[in-house]
Amino acid sequence: MIVLLGVLVVILGFATRRNPLLVVGAAGIITGLLGKLSPQEVLASFGNSFASARSVTVFVITLPVIGLLERYGLQEQARTLIGKLGKLTTGRFLTLYLLIRQLTASVGLTSIGGPAQSVRPLIAPMAEAAAEAKAGRPLPQKLREKVRSHASGADTIGVFFGEDCFIAIGSILLITGFVNSTYDQHLEPLHLALWAIPSAICAFLIHGARLLNLDRQLERELAVTAAENDLAAHAGTRTEDAK
Repeated sequence: MIVLLGVLVVILGFATRRNPLLVVGAAGIITGLLGKLSPQEVLASFGNSFASARSVTVFVITLPVIGLLERYGLQEQARTLIGKLGKLTTGRFLTLYLLIRQLTASVGLTSIGGPAQSVRPLIAPMAEAAAEAKAGRPLPQKLREKVRSHASGADTIGVFFGEDCFIAIGSILLITGFVNSTYDQHLEPLHLALWAIPSAICAFLIHGARLLNLDRQLERELAVTAAENDLAAHAGTRTEDAK
């Protein structure tokens, strides 16, 4: 039972908002030592685990590449491109991205997008540029964050509902394997993938409508912000006149 103290380390680390990597690493070391492993055996376990699951850490290679692209103007070029497409609003652009994300995920291409790979360096800046082009001025920080959250949401919803339409995705294989072994059924991955298509269509229609409504929300909030700025400027002028 004393080995389970490693779980307590994880709980305390996350509760105190420590670095997740350090928390998990410390918990693994403590668990290994309490399990009467030598420091060399603990280190070997870390190495074997990393080598056997190295595909999980492939994103570490892509992050420096994305950082270099951003440093040399990737976001600026994305903004310039979207600024040339005057009729493409933020909602329309994100709806188009949602459709592309669902279609690519439905054929197994789940790794070509994502918050780090595409949303931060490309999709979010292009969505912001579309909103700024329509408003004719820079977005306030509050609205900028709102556009970014909708860009990330479009990516997440697109891949979540699109990937289940692919018969070789892990979730489909897990469901069929569990049901067939536990309940003595004979489910086929193709059957689940086909039944996932209506859910994907409904998700696109519902979230696509929300994204299209985002244009009206931004327009209203920009009008309110402009009115507040005008009132503040007017009040400041009156204060100066009174002095």
